Amino acid sequence: MQSSLVKNSAWGIVSNILQILFICAFFAIVARKYSSGEFARFLVSTSVYQIVAAFSSMGLGQWFIRQYVLEDDKLTFTGKFLKTQIGLGLLFYVVNLIFAFVVYADVQIRFLCIILGTNIIFDNLINAIRSLNIAENQQRKTAAILVIDGFLKLVSGCLLFVHPFSVVILSVIMIVARVLTLGLFIKLGSSNSINIKFLWRAKISIEDLKLLIIKNWQFIIIGSISIIYWKMGNIIISKTLALSSVADYEIAFRIFSVLLILPIVASSTIYPQFIKHFNEGNHAALTRLYRTVFFIYTLFAIVSYLFMYSFSGWILPLAFGKGYPGSVLCTQQMFLTFLILPTVLLQANLIVAIGLEKLDMWFNIISLGVNVVGCFAGLYFIRELAVINYSVFFSFLVFHILQDILLIRKKITTIKHCLLFYSGLLLIVLAYHHFTISTNPVVLFILFSGGIFLVAVSVVLFKKRKSSFNLLTLKKPTI
Repeated sequence: MQSSLVKNSAWGIVSNILQILFICAFFAIVARKYSSGEFARFLVSTSVYQIVAAFSSMGLGQWFIRQYVLEDDKLTFTGKFLKTQIGLGLLFYVVNLIFAFVVYADVQIRFLCIILGTNIIFDNLINAIRSLNIAENQQRKTAAILVIDGFLKLVSGCLLFVHPFSVVILSVIMIVARVLTLGLFIKLGSSNSINIKFLWRAKISIEDLKLLIIKNWQFIIIGSISIIYWKMGNIIISKTLALSSVADYEIAFRIFSVLLILPIVASSTIYPQFIKHFNEGNHAALTRLYRTVFFIYTLFAIVSYLFMYSFSGWILPLAFGKGYPGSVLCTQQMFLTFLILPTVLLQANLIVAIGLEKLDMWFNIISLGVNVVGCFAGLYFIRELAVINYSVFFSFLVFHILQDILLIRKKITTIKHCLLFYSGLLLIVLAYHHFTISTNPVVLFILFSGGIFLVAVSVVLFKKRKSSFNLLTLKKPTI
């Protein structure tokens, strides 16, 4: 059982990394091949469908996985679930169209929303089959198909090197690739047990569906809020700033998401350990694991921030072309959030592991509220992309502080630990900004990274020595 879990986790980790890298390469190609205006319209249309898609499954995937093992007639139950997801996909596709036509007057954005919005239907069915694979402990199938999906998207972008075509044609090609992915999920992911006749025979009740959604409403929030958090920025920017700012923001986010892979991947391994220690009542081991990983995440976040602050001016033009000069400053601002986001993810996993997922949900809602208020209030006075980035940063800062308060009460962390964390980050950022003005960026990065490494090694050695001393003290015989 443990071997199967490790294998499935490994496949999931590798597939996520490859898929994100393929998608980032796709966006780099598209950014280079289209004007900033066309690229921005494509991004806005993509963001519209992704925000709507975040709600379209109604968070029922987690419910299905939990309920599947309890059902005697699993085939009929699966048929009802899949048919429900198709129905919800069609419904939210209409919502996508209404949103696009109400919010945007731009004809191309509307047309792209009509095309790309069909992804909502396909995504609902694909995600439903993914849930089936998880319930049957067959994540390996999902992992392989998702890698193919990311590769097909990259191939769609590479066709621009062969012959240039409009962004509308690109969108159509992407839909064709998505249909191929859906075909693979039906053929391989479901062991070819799904067909039109099978879905037609499945019977669902509107009343049952309403009751199901009411019972599982918290999953809708938890499952959708992370997507809304970032994609909402594109929508707000597109309505308040120049379209080129949408492209700058998305490019910065693509780099951001690549570096975020590592803490996300690490969290998938750490989360089961949190659950294990909590279920065993081993508070000391739980606290020790949390503080060790917190320390590692913090070091990674600091070095990542320093690296991107120093070298984004070289990396972004190389990857995305020279048509997006505003993306450099946007990336530097966005990576302020990276300083605290890895530890936010860690603490969120810990909070859910100890059975406090409802509090985590409310922390998410409060943080999103701070983000929205910050964006609109700030843009009322200052029409700059910095407002969006700093609103995201302060909202995650609020999220982190709320988590800290909870974990202090649970005696997993301390006030001293939290103060050292925030004061340390503040001093490093201010010092780095100060010396950037007069120091070569390569030299400065090496000096600061080396200094941080030495401090980290000193802390580890001190803790190890302290632990050995405590152990000797305990073993010392009494007279």
